[in-house]
Amino acid sequence: MTQHPQTHERSLFQMVFLSPEEPRLRAGWRLLLHALFYLAIMLTLSIGALLFFQEVQGGIITSISPLLMIELVSVLTATYLARRFLDYRSFSSLGLQFDRSTLADLIVGFLIPGLMMALIFLVEYAAGWTKFQGWAWQTVGMSQSVIGLLGGLSAFIIVGINEEILSRGYHLQNLIDGLNLHWALFLSSSFFALLHLFNPSSSLMSTLGLLAAGYFLAYGWVRTRKLWLPIGLHIGWNFFEGNVFGFHVSGLDTFRLLLHTPSGPEFITGGTFGPEAGLIALPAMLLGAWLVKLYTRDRVKIRSKNV
Repeated sequence: MTQHPQTHERSLFQMVFLSPEEPRLRAGWRLLLHALFYLAIMLTLSIGALLFFQEVQGGIITSISPLLMIELVSVLTATYLARRFLDYRSFSSLGLQFDRSTLADLIVGFLIPGLMMALIFLVEYAAGWTKFQGWAWQTVGMSQSVIGLLGGLSAFIIVGINEEILSRGYHLQNLIDGLNLHWALFLSSSFFALLHLFNPSSSLMSTLGLLAAGYFLAYGWVRTRKLWLPIGLHIGWNFFEGNVFGFHVSGLDTFRLLLHTPSGPEFITGGTFGPEAGLIALPAMLLGAWLVKLYTRDRVKIRSKNV
């Protein structure tokens, strides 16, 4: 009697819900459940916070809003739970391991956007697209200027951690598991852009600009396979863009050390949304990407040798 080899056919449930090579949910289901975790935690904390806190008045970021703290706790908790119970991976495996490059990545990542925003301001000033008006300390004093800078930096540290763990951490890396790097970069950067869709002065140009910014921030992870460099880049981008060089940050008004009034064409300068909504951000991102490549060249060589 002929014996047929044993087949390992997967059930419909397994094909739809489970990864083909390991006993865990497919990436799409993990991403969906992670979003539900986040929304449930965010809603619970927000309801409680409404009893005790008030929102920042006037839409100007002057200190750490309770909403930012709620978002931080929600993102960290939802991601930890999803990583532990859905991905069967450690939280630190997202690229949050501490090593001798951690501090350098954060500092270098933070400083690179300073050069990018300086380039944007100098080009706009030289072209007559903005009018310099002075410095913050001339109107509010030195102590208030320092407080404004520290408050803005504190808020943007939280924003940078939140959005990088979410977009370049959980979203990008799970999409790589389910698809491939190219689709993962596009989809995670697209979702990152759509998260800002309801910001003030949002437009098609701002959405496309943030899509490009998503790729730029992801480049730091691609080069290092760690989140420290993208976190530094994100914090530095917002801080130097808004608090130091006086641009709007994705449509939001912040404390501004350098006072000026943009007047150039919006499709180039980004107008009241900020430089990321204009063409002027593209050469700045190319400069930033080149600096990231230069900074990480030795690590990429070492990783290539070990493959």
